[in-house]
Amino acid sequence: MQKPSSDTAMVHRYRRKRRRVRGLSFNRLVPNILTMLGLCAGLSAIKFSMTGHFTHAAGALLIAACMDGLDGRIARLLKGTSRFGAEFDSLSDFVCFGVVPPFILMLWALPATQRLAFIPFILFTVCMALRLARFNSALDDDTAPEYAANFFSGVPAPAGAGLALFPVFLGLEAKRNNLTGIEHFAHSPWLAAGCLIVTALLLVSTLPIWSFKNFKVPSRYILPMLVGVGAYAAILITEPWGALAAAGVLYLVMIPLSRRSYWRLRREAEDAWEPVGDEPPSASSTNA
Repeated sequence: MQKPSSDTAMVHRYRRKRRRVRGLSFNRLVPNILTMLGLCAGLSAIKFSMTGHFTHAAGALLIAACMDGLDGRIARLLKGTSRFGAEFDSLSDFVCFGVVPPFILMLWALPATQRLAFIPFILFTVCMALRLARFNSALDDDTAPEYAANFFSGVPAPAGAGLALFPVFLGLEAKRNNLTGIEHFAHSPWLAAGCLIVTALLLVSTLPIWSFKNFKVPSRYILPMLVGVGAYAAILITEPWGALAAAGVLYLVMIPLSRRSYWRLRREAEDAWEPVGDEPPSASSTNA
């Protein structure tokens, strides 16, 4: 009987010693990688604003918002949702949308030498933290009605950051089109402070805001909606900062409409669950 060669024996020993790698698949790490990229983009916005490159700072924050919108959906698509990912996403949102926007606005129009300039900064950041804490605590609440799943309670974090940066978007658009008066107004400390305070109150409010997760478009509105999206995309390419500033105004206009939709769905749900009272006896039963 022929003995196995030394090379063959070495291969068998290597196979016996090799252990199976334990850990997560790369697909489940993709959402966390996107969250990390969004956090890096938000931190880069601070660096750009400190050097006076507000165009790059606003662009970096937009990238962070896009990453925030993608990571959760990709996690559900790849079945990679986890408690760690949810907590990491929340911490990233606090930094990118709770700290970076007021920091940019302080360098934009709220110099630290002015008294009371730091109050809107603190108020916005605190309200953002409270809003994210309330959102995380509501994840384990199974008592919410079905219609409430289509609404946020208060303005979500990325939208709040966009509303707070309205003066920056307006000023960049005015500078691009040589509108000196509007550019001067966009740098007003009162405008920056007002945007921060109003947005902070909207963050902690209980106003129902459309989430658009399960939003259904009627058939007759599909074609006009697609045309409108295409037109807005064209405006966004040609006049990006003006389109973003206009989007903030439209978002504020949408709040009363979403509130009316919420109360309509609530009334319909309450009417559906309303107990039916005792019916009066019929004539045939009384004559029997």
